[in-house]
Amino acid sequence: MTSLEKALRNLRWLPGYVWQRSWNRVPKGAVHVIIALADHYEPSVEPGTDEGRAAGAVQEQRVERWCREYPQVVEPYRDSDGYPFRHTYFYPAEQFDPHLIERLAEHCHAGWGEIEIHLHHGIQRPDTAENTRRVIAEFRDRLASRGCLSRWDGDPRPRYGFVHGNFALANSSGGACCGVDDEMQVLAETGCYADFSLPAAPNPAQVAKVNAIYECGLPLDRRAPQRRGRDLSVGRVPTTFPIIVQGPLTLDFERWRGGRLFPGIDNGELTTRRPPTLERLRRWMRAGITVRGRPDWVFVKLHCHGMDPRDDGAMLGEPMRQFLREITGESRQSFRPHFVTAREMVNILLAACDGREGNPGDYRDYRLRRIGAGRPGAAARPSRAPAGVLDS
Repeated sequence: MTSLEKALRNLRWLPGYVWQRSWNRVPKGAVHVIIALADHYEPSVEPGTDEGRAAGAVQEQRVERWCREYPQVVEPYRDSDGYPFRHTYFYPAEQFDPHLIERLAEHCHAGWGEIEIHLHHGIQRPDTAENTRRVIAEFRDRLASRGCLSRWDGDPRPRYGFVHGNFALANSSGGACCGVDDEMQVLAETGCYADFSLPAAPNPAQVAKVNAIYECGLPLDRRAPQRRGRDLSVGRVPTTFPIIVQGPLTLDFERWRGGRLFPGIDNGELTTRRPPTLERLRRWMRAGITVRGRPDWVFVKLHCHGMDPRDDGAMLGEPMRQFLREITGESRQSFRPHFVTAREMVNILLAACDGREGNPGDYRDYRLRRIGAGRPGAAARPSRAPAGVLDS
């Protein structure tokens, strides 16, 4: 494949983006912005290597430091419902470590986030549907036994959110880093309620459909059925799961390098080089990711690699504090922020589809409820009681 062919393939989303920008507008007036951060949480990461893993002791130190320092960073800044900014920790199934999971679960049960499922596979050679199903089901049950994941309206079977390693969801990266064409069917059958892998650009796994939340429009046993889909809308209950929850993918014409304007893309990733800012949030809001018919509820799903030492500044440093300070302060005059987990975001999406109105923060536990919510201290406690949440 030539360089031109690769470039065109990686920009196949651009026509849809241009068309979308021509008609999609964030409404004026009171807007609720529902913000979730999908953390590809890999304590084993070794910067600069593809497959090297940090020693066990190093991983334990990283997780312990995170669980100790993260609450100190975010605790002072509360959203419109009184909740702190929380990560959803998509932990790699293939790297299961009971000690790390138990420490992270303790952190989450104290109210600082939730754990979901991440998976890297098919790297050395294509994986199989049978092995993928086994790895996911075993990890799902291990998490559920520790009070993690969720259940649907009392159904005893555990449900989970998913992020694919290397973005290659349902073998969408030309056969690399997956190998399982019917992976979406495997996810559906093992209890996945939503996938949070996209956007992937500039990765070749990026699909043409962008800035949307939708049901897969192709059979789930086909390769990359997320290439097409029907947007979620008010008055129509989704029936095909997992639904696809995309984050913003936009063009950035304000990026500078070496003193020169260097336009690029903004895919909602948080790094030290690209920390969260109020300016970026406004760009993400302009992507207009909503449930059709509920334009005043804007969904912003971001992603990061929280354990990458290179990104400490964006995760635990002053840029994060400044970002939270701004969006919980003067910005409330133009929008109301709601800090949610991936599960809570999907609950709010489902409430919108059912025609619910008012404060989206009231629907954090609408359909999917945390397995560990009944244990002492398990639920994230707001600093003040949001209307309609603690009265039920």
